[in-house]
Formats: sequence, C-alpha cells, structure tokens
Amino acid sequence: MEQLEPITRMVNELSHLPGIGRKTAQRLAYHIAGMELEDVRNMATAIWQGRKAIRYCKVCGNFSVDEVCQVCADEKRHNGQICVVRDPKDVIAMERMHDYQGLYHVLQGTLSPMDGIGPSQIRIAELLERLQQGGVSEVILATSPDIEGEATASYLAKVIKPMGVQVTRIAHGLPVGLDLEYADEVTLSKAMAGRREM
Repeated sequence: MEQLEPITRMVNELSHLPGIGRKTAQRLAYHIAGMELEDVRNMATAIWQGRKAIRYCKVCGNFSVDEVCQVCADEKRHNGQICVVRDPKDVIAMERMHDYQGLYHVLQGTLSPMDGIGPSQIRIAELLERLQQGGVSEVILATSPDIEGEATASYLAKVIKPMGVQVTRIAHGLPVGLDLEYADEVTLSKAMAGRREM
C-alpha cells in the first residue's frame, strides 16, 4: 500500500529540517496525522508567528524581535570584547555558561571554499566595520573546532591583527567536530577560560 499523498508532503517538508532523516520525518508525519486538528493548528501557528517575528540584530546578526538584540542593547556588556560565533544558536550556547559578559558577532556561516562560501558570503565585512568604529580591545574567536571553523578563525585572525585588536581563540576543551550548541556549560567555560592569542 502506498503512503497517502498528504503524509508524503509532510515527510518531504519535515526532512528539510537539520538532523531529520526520512525515517524520523515519516515518524513525525504519522504522529502529526494522529494529533487533534486544534493541536496541529496551534503548532503550525506558533512556527509561523515565531518565524515572522524573528529578525537579525542590525548590530551583531543574532536573532532578535527588535532592531537590536538584548545583548547589544545592554550597556553593561559593552566591555571591549566581541565573541565571534557562527550561528545564533551558538550565542545561546555561550550564554548558558554565564561567564562571558561581552558582546557577540554572528557570522551566519563559516568559510568553506569547497561549497563556494568565501568571506563575502558571511558577515565578516560587518565585523570589520564594528572594529573600525573603535572601543574593541579583544576579539574572541569561538567558531567550532572543525575544518571550516578553524579556517574561518585563521582567516579572521589574519585580517584583524593588523587593526591592533587582540585576537584570541577559545581553547580546545571542545572535542573536534562538536558543534557549540551540543557542548555543556563546564566544557564551554573551560574552553573560554583557556582561550589563546592567535
């Protein structure tokens, strides 16, 4: 017996989500098909309205509901440090450790020449513009310790150092290949404390 067309459509859409393969998408689609219609409507509405309300902070590139995110709007966090991360989810991971009190810059990607992603495809120009405005004494590179994250960190160190700003890299208390979002607070805290100059 063939799968019903509405379920096939749900499976196709769900399988676009990261970490969701066809089998998991199919399991979710069948679960959704068995839910009360009102519960499905509430879920769909929450996703739609949530996505519609979220924008990028005009300063750092983090997710925000306002023009400027909560971190950038907090004057107490303007301490001369900017922590550079790949994605908005990495900001949440860093914030969980409660040790870092500076600002962020979200690149919204990493360098990957094999995928055609160069410096102009991610938010490097915006970072350099922030640094040219002054007031930043240290840039902490907190990209994941994978090939793309390391390449991005090396490139950023090379272009930032001549600007007279100290460039540090979080220590590799993080296992190679681990995304920041999956790291626990203790590991992140140790990696932050052991950062090194590049």
